[in-house]
Formats: sequence, structure tokens, C-alpha cells
Amino acid sequence: MPIPIHDPHQTPGTLKRLPLRKAAALFIVAVCLCLSGLLYLQLEQTRRQDLANAQIASTNLTRAMAQQAEDTFLAADLVLTSLADWVEDDGYGAAQRPRLQKTFARRVQQLEQLHGMFLFDREGQWVITSFPDLPRGNGVADREYFRFHQQNASTVAHIGPAIRSRENGEWIIPISKRINDRAGNFQGVLMAGIKMAYFDRFFKSFSLDDNGIMFLGLKDGTLLARRPFDEGLIGSSLARGRIYQKLLPEAPAGTAMIKSVVDGVVRLYGYRQLAAYPLVVASASSRDTILKGWYERAFQSSVIVALVILGVGLFGWVFIHQVRDGERIEKNLRKAQRTLEQIATHDSLTGLANRRLFEQSLEIEFARGARQSSPVGLIMLDIDFFKRYNDAYGHVAGDHCLTQVAQVLKNCSQRKSDLAVRYGGEEFAVLLPDTDINGVLAIAGQIRRSVMDKRITHSGSPTGYLTVSLGCYSFIPSGNDSLEVFIQRADAALYQAKNAGRNRAAVLSLEEGVAELMRSDR
Repeated sequence: MPIPIHDPHQTPGTLKRLPLRKAAALFIVAVCLCLSGLLYLQLEQTRRQDLANAQIASTNLTRAMAQQAEDTFLAADLVLTSLADWVEDDGYGAAQRPRLQKTFARRVQQLEQLHGMFLFDREGQWVITSFPDLPRGNGVADREYFRFHQQNASTVAHIGPAIRSRENGEWIIPISKRINDRAGNFQGVLMAGIKMAYFDRFFKSFSLDDNGIMFLGLKDGTLLARRPFDEGLIGSSLARGRIYQKLLPEAPAGTAMIKSVVDGVVRLYGYRQLAAYPLVVASASSRDTILKGWYERAFQSSVIVALVILGVGLFGWVFIHQVRDGERIEKNLRKAQRTLEQIATHDSLTGLANRRLFEQSLEIEFARGARQSSPVGLIMLDIDFFKRYNDAYGHVAGDHCLTQVAQVLKNCSQRKSDLAVRYGGEEFAVLLPDTDINGVLAIAGQIRRSVMDKRITHSGSPTGYLTVSLGCYSFIPSGNDSLEVFIQRADAALYQAKNAGRNRAAVLSLEEGVAELMRSDR
């Protein structure tokens, strides 16, 4: 019998078809990688270009700010120097005071940045001012600039922290000089007050986004002026910030992308230290605003490339895998979709639902509650003194603390319909369908006690341990309810709990118009 040339069990054409499939697969993969790589390179190049342009603009802005600040203080310094020489030569006796007062007033009228000029004797009492009448009071011996000149023999102009004028209460930045007698002994202080409103108007002349900031500070980090103006921040220290801690020691001017520890916004900061005076100016624009146009272009380009890759992939799926392998690919796609949905709807740190899933669930539960006339409850929860916790133990420990609180919320959300949410930062929420206010309060108490039972040490808390405050609210939807109002009411109860001392729950009672507060451990 003749020996067969081919194996009778081998499908004809297999030897040729297998290399072709591999080559096609490699070709499709190479095309997709090339498209993705070109897209990445193009987007990265344009992103860097947008950031570079923003850095140039930021550098120019801080240079303008520095020049304006230097000119402002230099003009006041020159006036102080001339008047100080006059006072030291002729004194400020009764005969000289009328002429000095008129000169002070003229100088203030000539310089729009000046609030007023003041001369104080060695005891800190008013001697002459640019105002018609001398103020009444105990003088300025307690002011920082006066004590500075008492203790320092230098005749160089001194810029002190911003203060409220005792003449009319206006915010001013004092620049002052020491007055000596002919023997060099301390005789008093000559001070000019720079209007903070002058810098405020200058800052407002620049276009910034809603999250942008500008500030003027002393070299030691003391904040003098800021946009947007916040009276509570004037005089606070910026010395612990990255600009003062790391950037200024390395270079007197520059730019840096910094995430704010106050609001979490990432901003491009431009900073500059003045050469003539111990002052620092800085401006910042949010990264999202800088890259807004880039985000739009990136989205459009990504969609186009994604469509091309999708077309190539579909061709490869038909050509290589055919119908038999289609089911496996479809299964993998479903798995990938579930993974993406998990990423899109859950917080990566705590594993809790995020605000997107929370809002979707709220709409569903509102509709169900309206149909079934069943209540919908909500707990808004905030970790007490969490900023102190981060400051004391660091952000890594803070993240661990958030995961522990999240685990408590998971354990206390027993029903499948209950939804624990990381609402933002250290704030959490628990959606409780079909739960009246008594049930909501009971679960809130369980959460509060469970957090305390963990005995998480917190040196910044009055109790010595980590605690939480909770706001509770429940109502029966009518079908035309606002999600925002629902959240705001629970949030209002939360703030009532915090204002009442924290480590407690508050129940918002619309009938009584107040929030009922309770420790939740009764």
C-alpha cells in the first residue's frame, strides 16, 4: 500500500492558515499601537506646550506684580527717608509740627497708595499725622513695627505685618523708619501706611480663573495681601508652604505645579522674591483651567483614534477569530466593562460608591419611594477634626483612617439596597431606602459607636480618639423632589451636629424648623 503524503486527520490548508493568522494579528496590533503612540505623543506635546505657555504667562505676571510692589514701597520709602532726615535735623518740636503736618498731608495726597503718615515719639505716642486731628488712645507701643525699631538700630525701612489703622480701621501695610537724635539714640518712629485696597485693585486688574489666587507676603511667610481677599487669612503664616519651604531657598523666582492643602486644587504657581525689599509675590492658576482647551482637543482626538482602532479590531476579530472565538471575546469585553463600571462608580481608596453612583441611586430610590410611598433616608457623615489628624499623623495615616471609617460604613450597611458613599474628602454618606427617621438615627448611632470602638488615636480630638459627626434626614418622595435639597437637609443636620460639639448625630425636623441633636448612644 502506498504511504500517504498527508496525515488524513489534518485539515487541508492548516499549515498555511496558521502563519497568516499570526501575521494578521501582529499587523493589527502594530497598527493599533502606532495609532495610540502617535496620539499619545501628539497630546503630550500639546499638553507640554500649553503648560509652557502658562508658565511664561505666570512668570510675566509675577514679574509685573513684583515691579508694582517694589515701585509702591520704593515711593513710600523715598518719602520716609526725606522726612526722616528732616525730622532728625530739625526735630519735631511745637514750632516744627504745623509745617510737618502740612508736609505729611501733601505727601499722602501725592501718592495714591498711601493711607496716611504718622510720627510717634519714643514712647509710641502720636506726635504728628497726615490727618487734621491726632487720634486718641494709648499709642502704638504694642505694634510690631514700633518694637522692631526700639530693638534695632538699623535705619533701613521696615515692612511689618498688615494691621488695621487706629485712625479709621482701614487695613494697611506699615513701612516705617527709625528716628534718632544727633547722638544716635532712639527718638521715635516715622511710619507710612500702604492701603491694602491699593493692592486689591491692582490684583483685580488681572484676569484669573475662579480658582486662581494672588498674594503678597513677607519673606518670613506672613501674608500681607491676597486675591480673593479673606480677612481671616491676613497675617497668617505661609512659611510651611512648598514655596517658602523648598522653592525660594533654591531660586528667588520660578514656577511650580502645587496641590493646595486647603482645597485640594492643583495650581500652577509663579513666585518671585523682591530684590530691594523682604517681600514675596505669587500668582496661581488652576491646572484644569490651563488645560481646558487641551482636554477638549484630547477628547476629540481620542474619539477619532478609538473609532479607527475599533474598526481595525473588528476587522481582526472577523478575519482571525471568526464566529467560534467571538463568544470568548464578547465575554472578555463584558468583564472589562464591569471592571470599568466598578472604576467609574466606586472610590479607589475606600472601595465605597462615589458621588456618580450615589446620584444615580438617589434618582432610582426617589422614583421607587414615590411609587410605593416609602421613605428614603440619608446620613451625611464627617470625620471630626480630620485636618488635625492629617497634620499630626500624615496623609498616609489619614488614608488608612478613611479606609477604617469606610469599613465601618460597609459593616453597618446590612441590606443590599443600602449604599455607603465617599462623598468627598473626609465626608461620607449612607443612603437608606425604605427607612424612616428612627431607623436612620439608629443606624447613625451604630456607625458612631462602631467608629469609637475602633479606638483610633487622635491627639487633635477632645476625646483623644477619632470620632464622627452625623446628620440624619428622611422623607417620603412625592415625585417632584430635588436631589440637591434632600442632600442639603442632611448636610444641614450634619453642621448642626458639628456646631453642637461634634461626636453626635443631628436629626433635621422640618416641622419644628430646628435640628434635634442627640448623642446617638441612648
